[in-house]
Amino acid sequence: MTHQELLTADVIRTAVTNYLDAVSAGPSRTIAALYAEDATLEDPVGGEVRVGREAIEAFYSALDGVDCKTELLTVRVSGNNAAFHFRVVTEIDGKAYAIEPIDVMTFDDRGAIASMRAYWSPSDMTEL
Repeated sequence: MTHQELLTADVIRTAVTNYLDAVSAGPSRTIAALYAEDATLEDPVGGEVRVGREAIEAFYSALDGVDCKTELLTVRVSGNNAAFHFRVVTEIDGKAYAIEPIDVMTFDDRGAIASMRAYWSPSDMTEL
């Protein structure tokens, strides 16, 4: 592995951390700003594919004002791609819920998210 590849992996790991921090803190425009202008988002996989930063911001607007905490469990980087397993804990109607999706992201040359696919289903959500 070359020095440049190590820097790229570090940049991608930082981008994943920045994404999870933004999901925790919001708002949706901050999360969407991490995406390339023409990025795609499929969350969950098999659902609607959202295209473009405006559609992505609209998707994340469901998190605006929601108490949400994220924790990175593991990340793997290969080239301009990352797969990562993380935990999200949210409170809905006074009850806490956790879900541990696996997201797969591709990054453009600037380190912006070019595509994101989230692997999870509603049956994966547990009440704490």
